[in-house]
Amino acid sequence: MPRSPFLVDVVSLRRHPGFRERLATHGRLAGLAVAEAWVPSGSEVALDVKLEAVDGGVVVRGRVWAPWEGTCRRCLAAIGGTADAEVDELFVPQPEEGETWPLVHDQLDLEPLAREAIVLELPLAPLCRPDCAGLCPTCGAELNAGTCGCAEPTFDPRWAALDALRPEP
Repeated sequence: MPRSPFLVDVVSLRRHPGFRERLATHGRLAGLAVAEAWVPSGSEVALDVKLEAVDGGVVVRGRVWAPWEGTCRRCLAAIGGTADAEVDELFVPQPEEGETWPLVHDQLDLEPLAREAIVLELPLAPLCRPDCAGLCPTCGAELNAGTCGCAEPTFDPRWAALDALRPEP
């Protein structure tokens, strides 16, 4: 089994508190997805960080990024971009849940850090553009291309009291 590109030995770094090393690596991580956005299978997650030895652990600072694809929540068009996250985390031998990351046998496993950073950067409700008009609720035509010719929507009389609260156009 090949070694993970996100597994880093820090034995020599930890012997010299205050020293720093740069690490640039990339690899595939499966299952990076939220609602309507995901990192395509086969795409690589890249990591460019500085490792700094501190008393009792290692600080990891830098960037994590990966391409993403998704579906516009209004018009259902295929869209994509780059999820780019800044990281600044502490790895220690005895981590506190949600506060620090584990440093096991002088090795850092940066995969969970990269996974969390990318998933948090994926858009929950992606839009192809901020002013996306979406689809016509009657005929399904894409309203970004123009009007569809459907009649104005009729209002349900049961909601008439709420219609009075609408601002006039």
